[in-house]
Amino acid sequence: MRVVHRREVLKAGGLLVVGTSGLSASGGFRGPGGAEAAEKLAQGAPHAEKLGWRLGCQAYSFNRFTFFEAVDKTASLGLKVIEMYPGQPMSPDRREIRVGVGMPQEAEKAVLEKLQSAGVKLTNYGVCGLPNDEKACRQTFEFACRMGIETLVSEPPFEAFDLLEKLVEEYKINVALHNHPKPSRYWDPQTVLKVCRDRSARIGACADTGHWMRSEIKPVEAIRLLEGRIISFHFKDLNRFGPGAHDVPWGTGQADVRAILKEVHRQKIQAVFSIEYEYNWENSLPEIAQCVQFFDKVAAELLQA
Repeated sequence: MRVVHRREVLKAGGLLVVGTSGLSASGGFRGPGGAEAAEKLAQGAPHAEKLGWRLGCQAYSFNRFTFFEAVDKTASLGLKVIEMYPGQPMSPDRREIRVGVGMPQEAEKAVLEKLQSAGVKLTNYGVCGLPNDEKACRQTFEFACRMGIETLVSEPPFEAFDLLEKLVEEYKINVALHNHPKPSRYWDPQTVLKVCRDRSARIGACADTGHWMRSEIKPVEAIRLLEGRIISFHFKDLNRFGPGAHDVPWGTGQADVRAILKEVHRQKIQAVFSIEYEYNWENSLPEIAQCVQFFDKVAAELLQA
């Protein structure tokens, strides 16, 4: 993992936007919670919210930056939720602290204060390990409880499901199975369907549309197959199918985002959609803003249908 130690300056919509990495005009952070407000690059997804869809960012989209900067970038898009991934440096002035299970108590408090000040809620955490080890899993679930996390995104071993079923009901926290590309454990949605069968409704899929495309699977077909079992999304649109494909603004690639969202609407799925934009890493906000705008445009169309 490489962290870029520099000020990010980018142009969006013909305006010079400074501070989206959490920097003030003088190049420093303000206050204990982070940065002064950045100019909005998008206005969130108000139409999507009416459908029960919560659009946010997977902090991995900003893995060249810190978690605090990822929160500021998410807020600059008008979005209200974020997904944390394990191991990201916490903040520009505390890079030695990595967010996730095992972070110091005072760091947990600082993260919660940062989220509150930015108006962003931490809903999901992943991709995290959930081994067939009760002590280790309880540590992760306890962390999720303290941080207000609703869903743990993971690729657990098959033998862990009896344990996980007990824990999701005890803690009232979901486990969403993530699909990395083949030959990862859950690349095939049939596998996800099989391990979820007869399990708690709190165990389901984190549907990564881009990784399905890298595995030569059409996302809309996988979503149909997993009807009733989708908990959350790592949402992407890629330039093509197959290995080596890369992210593009939603609606400009080959995923058929409009058809995907129509199918999600048909199934009445109410989920967190985490934008995981894995391209143009250091300067991705203008493209992510286009994703937000397209997503809400399609949501508005569905509301009127």
